[in-house]
Amino acid sequence: MIHRLVREQRVPGRPAAIWEFFAAPRNLNALTPRNLSFAIVGAEPGRMHAGQLIEYRIGVLPGVTTRWLTEITHVQEGEFFVDEQRLGPYRLWHHEHHFAPDVSGDGVRMTDRVTYEVGWSLLGEAVHALWIRRQLAEIFAYRSRKIAELFPESAAGPKA
Repeated sequence: MIHRLVREQRVPGRPAAIWEFFAAPRNLNALTPRNLSFAIVGAEPGRMHAGQLIEYRIGVLPGVTTRWLTEITHVQEGEFFVDEQRLGPYRLWHHEHHFAPDVSGDGVRMTDRVTYEVGWSLLGEAVHALWIRRQLAEIFAYRSRKIAELFPESAAGPKA
């Protein structure tokens, strides 16, 4: 069964600075909860571009990590990018990141649209209902809090 998760957040600041932060794959570490043991494998990837493959290690259970390989499939500078899982814990993972000017005139309205499928038939759906859905909600809530810390209302760019 295919699931969808949509999250929207206002990010204050200069749109170019916001885009530059999200265009650097290394910054994903700052937006990921520590308990997931998230780490980029190999050399630090440069600035995001279409066709870029990025390999991570990520915790799926306490003490258990898995490899996650994603490809940046689409990039429209300053507007959106898409990452898709090529190898990892999901049967399907398609994550769209959209950045639109905020109606206030300052910052952007950032929207995440994730389309995913767990796999594993009925067992996968049971695990999704009992655990995965909640875990993804917690990950995106953490991410939202970290973005608010990194892009406070009074600053023009991310706090380093």
